[in-house]
Amino acid sequence: MSLLEQYRSVRKASEAICRPLQKEDYVVQPIVDVSPPKWHLGHTTWFWETFILIPNQEGYRPCNPDYNYVFNSYYETIGARVVRTDRGNLSRPSVDEIYDYRKYVDAAMERFILAGPGKELEDLIVLGLNHEQQHQELLFTDIKYILGHNPLFPAWSDHDIDEDGAVVIAPQPGAGVTAAAAVRRATSDAGGYLSVPAGIYEIGYGGDGFCFDNELARHKVYLGDFRIAAEPVTNEEYLEFIEDGGYRNFSYWHAEGWDWVKTNLITSPLYWHFIDGRWFHYTLAGLKPLDSQQLLCHVSYYEAVAFAAWKGRRLPTEWEWEAASGEFNWGKRWEWTESAYLPYPGFKKAGGAIGEYNGKFMVSQMVLRGASVATPAGHSRDTYRNFFHPYLRWQFTGIRLAI
Repeated sequence: MSLLEQYRSVRKASEAICRPLQKEDYVVQPIVDVSPPKWHLGHTTWFWETFILIPNQEGYRPCNPDYNYVFNSYYETIGARVVRTDRGNLSRPSVDEIYDYRKYVDAAMERFILAGPGKELEDLIVLGLNHEQQHQELLFTDIKYILGHNPLFPAWSDHDIDEDGAVVIAPQPGAGVTAAAAVRRATSDAGGYLSVPAGIYEIGYGGDGFCFDNELARHKVYLGDFRIAAEPVTNEEYLEFIEDGGYRNFSYWHAEGWDWVKTNLITSPLYWHFIDGRWFHYTLAGLKPLDSQQLLCHVSYYEAVAFAAWKGRRLPTEWEWEAASGEFNWGKRWEWTESAYLPYPGFKKAGGAIGEYNGKFMVSQMVLRGASVATPAGHSRDTYRNFFHPYLRWQFTGIRLAI
């Protein structure tokens, strides 16, 4: 697929995600971590205008000079911006104006790509495509939070969701797709765990395609013998934790996690509802009876650690997860690890605003590995490092245990 075809495909995918929405849905921001859908559409357009067109296209005139203030996310190098908590207060620009903005920038970007931007700028365009795909996953998770906290529990769509909650309209990752060499020495036991031998393993991206800077540089780590679950935790397994008083027993929780439970009155995963003696959960297809065999979803790191302690297990480190990833199925849930989000040895930030992309967030966050049912194709690789604060659970997060 040519670069122009890739650009068109990615831009169309963002709009397809929003197509089932009512216009009122585009503006809502229930919490700071959720951005209104129309802001995502504007921000991903601002990226192309700010990093490609304005500095590199002679004679280019910005669609609206004020959009730099409205749609800058966190780039201090670029200048002042709307405070993140205020994105939901932006009744203007309107939804129609944002779609006009996308058309204006797309026309200019297509001319720019057809003119042949050169290798350095082509690489920057590829980064921009991956950036917009990250926002496509965020669009799904943010839309689910917006609609899932509406007391009417409206469906995003009733025909674009499969039985596992997968988003059919989005390019789906292949379970177990790996970029690095698989272990191939792991053996499974009767308890559903894979035994991985001690040894030196290479961690980090080592291919020729695109990766984010936080996946570099590839390096060796020594791992002792460990065992890791062949499958993620299911709803049925987690229900046992709830019914055994898991949310009422402080001994399973980190102190910070226990404070989070008490302060926020947490008693179950996000989107779970106990109604008339039955468990239900909100999906993008609306409120549905909880499927006990479905993979657990929407839990925080705090909950993941507490469940593991209740089971007499632990979470894998991100290096253990990557070393064993060729031996188990993954790709439907982002999986919490026991690793803090830190730079790899030899990590280097790029210069300028692009250098703010990942490195500035390497503090107070935990690493998740794998992918989710909302992850665009190409982001499902075993070296991909997602990262969130430990209390967050609006993403499609799950649990895989280790011993």
